[in-house]
Amino acid sequence: MAYIPPAVIDSDAHVIENNLTWDHLEPAEAKYRPNIVTDPKDPTVKRWEVNGQIGPRVLATVEAPDGIGTTAGKSDRNVGTPQESRELSNIKARLDHMDALGIDIQVLHTTMWLYPMTQDPDAEAAMTFAWNKWLAAIWDQSDGRLPWSCLVPLSQPDEAVRQMRWARERGAVAVFMRPLDEDRSLIDESFYPIYQEAENLDMSMAVHIANGSDAHVELYHNAAAGSRALPFTLFRTPTVTGTMLLLMSDIKKTFPKLRWGIIEASAQWVPWIYNEAARRIQLTGTDAPKNLFEQANIFITCQTDDDLPWVLKYCGENCLLVGTDYGHGDPSSDIDATVQIRDYEGISDHVKDNILFHNPKKLFALDLDGKAVRSAAE
Repeated sequence: MAYIPPAVIDSDAHVIENNLTWDHLEPAEAKYRPNIVTDPKDPTVKRWEVNGQIGPRVLATVEAPDGIGTTAGKSDRNVGTPQESRELSNIKARLDHMDALGIDIQVLHTTMWLYPMTQDPDAEAAMTFAWNKWLAAIWDQSDGRLPWSCLVPLSQPDEAVRQMRWARERGAVAVFMRPLDEDRSLIDESFYPIYQEAENLDMSMAVHIANGSDAHVELYHNAAAGSRALPFTLFRTPTVTGTMLLLMSDIKKTFPKLRWGIIEASAQWVPWIYNEAARRIQLTGTDAPKNLFEQANIFITCQTDDDLPWVLKYCGENCLLVGTDYGHGDPSSDIDATVQIRDYEGISDHVKDNILFHNPKKLFALDLDGKAVRSAAE
């Protein structure tokens, strides 16, 4: 008999920001509406400009002419998504594509904020709130199938808390965090008001691969390997380092109920980090627990080419998730990822249930008793 999960939750899906996003700016905030401009140093690169300040690259995506077909080029991964679906200008088209892929729920994350958009605190607050209003409108039309991680102005903790409370009432289940923000890591105490409110609101922290350090970005953009290594050096390694900091710090004691999602960094590094943490914990005179990640409330998205039986030995069955990276076309992307987990050989159906349903349900505190979950057999 073919394996059928209770339901399928895609823990890493994206929305591509577009003009609809910024229609949610207030009239007095129109000056903060981002524009696409040509990079003055490289005419082949397009960048976002906010109030005269040049910001991050406009990330390229891959569109399948037939809406579902594979357009991964040299890769055998399926990354094709129709523009109206990835931009969510047509919510029904997105939901229909999810149906075709056998996905019940997608947790939505930003694309633009993988890099810092602006250094202006007022601009940041206006843009994050406009983005949150846009996602709230999408949620309202999604029949409960598109929960999301909200953006907050990290430079203004009080405003961040206000936006979190507003977003939580409108479908947000997590707070988007970069592993680095200028000279601050995840365990910087300036973030504690945000963490405290997330714990109070039963929201998770979605630590998505990204980089908010201008110095770090500049360093690796100038590296000899060039763009081939950038997604790894800029995004993945800081995320893994951030996870190590969470494991080795006392933050889990300060916020014992706060859940952490480590999103889009693969999970192949888990055994390495477990052993590194275990050696350091032994120096304190104790042994590392077998469920080190679970005790720290850390959940990790895997990739379908990860050696999952090996990874599971180090993190256990209650920590792994999977995401498609829907809307993007980079090394993490595969819109068939949930199908491949269903067909993955070497792990039990019980573990598959956890990866596809139980673990993301717990991480994002999803209430799935309603109509959002269709019959998995359909």
